[in-house]
Amino acid sequence: MTQTAEEKIDFLNEVLGAQYPNPKSELHYDSPFQLLVSTILAAQATDRQVNIITRELFRSAPDAESLSRMELETVIGFVRSINYCNNKAKNILEVSRILAARYNGKVPETREELESLPGVGRKTANVVLSNAFHQAVMPVDTHVHRVSNRIGLVKTDKPEQTEMELMKIIPEALVINFHHYLLLHGRYTCKAKKPECDICAVTSVCDYPAKC
Repeated sequence: MTQTAEEKIDFLNEVLGAQYPNPKSELHYDSPFQLLVSTILAAQATDRQVNIITRELFRSAPDAESLSRMELETVIGFVRSINYCNNKAKNILEVSRILAARYNGKVPETREELESLPGVGRKTANVVLSNAFHQAVMPVDTHVHRVSNRIGLVKTDKPEQTEMELMKIIPEALVINFHHYLLLHGRYTCKAKKPECDICAVTSVCDYPAKC
């Protein structure tokens, strides 16, 4: 019997909610600014890599004001081990300078303002809005996009399409946690190359198991 999207969402909320109680970002941060910087750095990199880098970076520059005063070469030195380090260093330095000059060091709370910052696209803006400001938005990375399509919640080709379709079917009160459920499930169980269907708790509502 084929389940509706609503039935799947109810089931996933119950099962993945039990598996990942009180879910949150695996990036380490103490402020919206630190989350923004970490998320910019996390593009094409793992949260683990980012956390190693930011542990040292945030000791020296914990806020926009202090980071904005750094020289570019100093910032590059902190982030050198990450993919696209030069470009990311330029972006986080410029973001810090803009925040210090225009926003009194604070991170803006609208998508439009966030997306106007260097290195900040829709997904990064949504991560900050969701995790730092508790807004009901759906950041869609490769994990969320893959899991949503495999399970059959959506049938989409692009992450932004996935975001729009998920926002139509997931109750607003569940959106923030549901993002984490899908992301964590994709990171640890429904992996890209070798999904672990044999230990997956949600195969009964998934359209993908026959392909494993």
